[in-house]
Amino acid sequence: MPHTSDPASVHPSVHLVLGSRSPARLATLAAAGVTPTVVVSDVDEPAVLAGARERAAALGTPLEPVDAVLALAQAKAEAVTRQVEESGVSALVVGCDSMLEIDGEVVGKPADADEARARWRAMRGRAAVLHSGHWLVDAREADDGGTGATLGATSSTTVHFADVDDAEIDAYVATGEPLHVAGAFTIDGLGGPYVERIEGDHHGVVGLSLPLLRELLGELDVPWRALRDAG
Repeated sequence: MPHTSDPASVHPSVHLVLGSRSPARLATLAAAGVTPTVVVSDVDEPAVLAGARERAAALGTPLEPVDAVLALAQAKAEAVTRQVEESGVSALVVGCDSMLEIDGEVVGKPADADEARARWRAMRGRAAVLHSGHWLVDAREADDGGTGATLGATSSTTVHFADVDDAEIDAYVATGEPLHVAGAFTIDGLGGPYVERIEGDHHGVVGLSLPLLRELLGELDVPWRALRDAG
């Protein structure tokens, strides 16, 4: 008998909007068969973090790194969602942000080459935690199954750095790559040789955890294949 598909396994394709200009995040999705539309937000990140710290302080707690990146991811996703809704596009929107935590201090992109060199001298031969916040907004039309739901979570991965010398640090910083990425390193680019191992999801180190995004989609009853089929 010919094979027939189970109707329950059929799901309409869903379009994804990526609220990030990161080439690494886009490449991560593309490698997994997902072709999102990229829409970049104009979020004032220092203002978002200041507001998050105020809210945490009102509760008598410090702003933890996992919550800081999540606050930024949420702000970016919501800002992009407003643009998407104004354009009349029916889609899911994901916003992301990453920060490196070392010695209890959270750092983002270095301001200049001097800061990047100092960052690497502090990291070499040691371990740090890369936090990547993910926020998903269901901005689909109701006819497309949209719910208006908004939810997020943070992926945290421990990164062990090689004990590189000053000359190698200078050479890496001179490439310019460390100035454009959270934590002043990449695992999927020129910085790869300087990462000895990780504990956790390597996608999260790149900036977008595919397993975590799949879990968030599951909360909306959207299977991963719906993004892949969207093309």
